[in-house]
Amino acid sequence: MSERTTVRSVTYDLLRTLELTTVFGNPGSTEQPFLQDFPEDFTYVLALQEASVIAMADSFAQVTGRPALVNLHSSAGMGNAVGNLVAAYHGNTPLIVTSGQQHRELVIGEPYLGNREATELPKPWVKWSYEPARAEDVPEAFMRAYAMALQPPAGPVYLSVPMDDWKRPLAGFTRVRTVSDRVAPDEGRLRAFADRISASSRPALVFGPEVDRAGGWDGAVALAERLRAAVYGAPLLDRASFPEDHPLFGGPLGMSVKTIGDRLTGHDLVIVIGGEVFRYYPYVPGPYLPDGTELLQITGNPDVAASARVGDSLLGDTKLAIDLLLDMVEDGRTRAAPDPMPRPRTLPPTPNMPLTPPEVYATLNKVRPPDAVIVNESTSTMAQQIEWLPTTRSGSFFATASGGIGWGTPAAVGVALGDRDRGVERPVVGLIGDGSFQYSVQAIYTAAQHRLPIVYVVMRNQEYSILKSFAVLEETPGVPGLDLPGLDIASVARGFGCRAVGVETAEDLEQEFKTALTAGTTTVVVVSTQPQSAML
Repeated sequence: MSERTTVRSVTYDLLRTLELTTVFGNPGSTEQPFLQDFPEDFTYVLALQEASVIAMADSFAQVTGRPALVNLHSSAGMGNAVGNLVAAYHGNTPLIVTSGQQHRELVIGEPYLGNREATELPKPWVKWSYEPARAEDVPEAFMRAYAMALQPPAGPVYLSVPMDDWKRPLAGFTRVRTVSDRVAPDEGRLRAFADRISASSRPALVFGPEVDRAGGWDGAVALAERLRAAVYGAPLLDRASFPEDHPLFGGPLGMSVKTIGDRLTGHDLVIVIGGEVFRYYPYVPGPYLPDGTELLQITGNPDVAASARVGDSLLGDTKLAIDLLLDMVEDGRTRAAPDPMPRPRTLPPTPNMPLTPPEVYATLNKVRPPDAVIVNESTSTMAQQIEWLPTTRSGSFFATASGGIGWGTPAAVGVALGDRDRGVERPVVGLIGDGSFQYSVQAIYTAAQHRLPIVYVVMRNQEYSILKSFAVLEETPGVPGLDLPGLDIASVARGFGCRAVGVETAEDLEQEFKTALTAGTTTVVVVSTQPQSAML
């Protein structure tokens, strides 16, 4: 039987048709029958740890706008990857995650490297999990996985494939299908929402990450301006969906029930489009909405709609909904202008030593190219980044959609690879905390090997600042393991093949950042900073 008529060859032909020709992975023995004689028209992106594999594929799929293919090693590799699979699930990223299963004749005896109850391990963080009953079903399983991953709400799916399936004879697979990735909202219900919005005297808009993912940035700006409504940043956002330097932008909404309720005081109607109601953490009790305030939610995700604690929901693609609302709502120019976001923007006349996070972000704002994209995993300083280094363009801010860390460093790699895949040249800036950097530091090897134009700015405050902030809030003194002395981040980065420098002053940071932009490779800039209490 020729290679062209096996399960493997038929599957590769299907993957070509679906434009799934980039494989993110870390090869294992049970995956080698799939990877053998790797085709020249495919690209294999090697990451040195499976959590990084997932994060790279996650951001790559977000940037390219199409599903990404992941290949992991049996249950061991899948186990390593689950942490960042949570982020892909919450971020509605279409991933097809595969791993190898032991030989079918051995599985019944629980062999070494057998993937025990393979379809259970990635749950509940996948939309669909499957191991084909027959080798002949492998291509069709990929076809269904593609459809499941892409259809709204998009998300990761999982396939376990026995290693002996790939060489089985198969004549071909011809049932290639296309699927829709948008669902239109109910226009009747949307018009009722529009009437309530038009009748509002002081509305507030909250644009969640679904808006930017759907391509609704420009429509969001137009809707806010038409309504003359205040716009708040969604809690714990992983994509920015509104320019944070816009006069209508009122700043981040907050994270706790009490903080969000307080921020919304004075608004008679809150319209949440493309986000949860709300992402709460930590628990600080208070009213979910102020007295006299109502809430409307538009989301493409039925789980997000069902889990809302307050308000009336409407299901549908957020871009389509915004575009329709623009023609349905009345012009709000007679409304009083909302209060602008407080922007003190004052820095000390003499720079601090070490620098504060606002000083770092203010310096980067001076030298950041307009088209730069930011990947942020400095969790204690994200509020300061919004103030001093605002996101002003669609598709130019990414953060983890879960509460774990270790996503940002490899995600910057995926963004840069996604840009390269679609022929776009723009700097990628990874803003990473020194604690976060350690979780997936291996990812910078992939960045260096591909000579990606990434500038990592690692803020070295020698502690887990976000956890110390939570310890104060939760009144839990004496928590161990929150200090991080003795890390030589620059030396580690050089060991992985990156250019690396350490800086102490704003002037040195500015100069080294400019140099990194033209270095032609990945640079890690380590900045000594003061710890920052998170705004919770």
